[in-house]
Amino acid sequence: MAAFALLWLVPLAAAQTPASSAPATARPGTSVAPSAAAATRSETSPAKPASSQDAAAKPAPKIAPEKDAAIRKLFEIQGTRKAMQEVIAGITANMKPTLSNALPPGDYRDKLIDLFFERFRSRLKVDDLIEISVPVYDKYFSTEDLAGLIAFYQTPLGQKVNSVLPKVLIETQTAAAGIGEELGRRSMMEVLAEHPELAKALEDAAGAKN
Repeated sequence: MAAFALLWLVPLAAAQTPASSAPATARPGTSVAPSAAAATRSETSPAKPASSQDAAAKPAPKIAPEKDAAIRKLFEIQGTRKAMQEVIAGITANMKPTLSNALPPGDYRDKLIDLFFERFRSRLKVDDLIEISVPVYDKYFSTEDLAGLIAFYQTPLGQKVNSVLPKVLIETQTAAAGIGEELGRRSMMEVLAEHPELAKALEDAAGAKN
């Protein structure tokens, strides 16, 4: 469950970092109007039939009560709530240096970052993450699967997995971020060395910005 929590939380955390200056792109299933005329045609055209996105927005089928109970029992045995809290804490700790480096230096920065994380943690509710996890487990695990998992997590090995997996994931994420940062730096240096015209253009752009 901690691994699942990490997959949910990392995009949430990334979404809270300062927005880039890149232009917005259309979401899947939407398009950007190429001109004002196109926008006008869109406003005056008849309503379209319901799309597949509308169908996807319908409520998911209700989970059988006994299966819902089994999923929640698994979460309880796994210590899901505590695992999610540990993952949130780890992500927060990892985000702080990145956010600090992304902001211009100044006396304001520490206070801004502290207030940001205070607000971030207040909005990121563990209960909400648990509720959205239940239908996912329903989709991929049968009642028999859940019974097997419940039995496993009651063994000494299962209890050890519960104890160490959040730490393993956070440490792995931290190590991977370091590797990615170094590879990104080296890749950029190599590309600029191979394309002097791009290096010159980058230098000119930086000079014009300053």
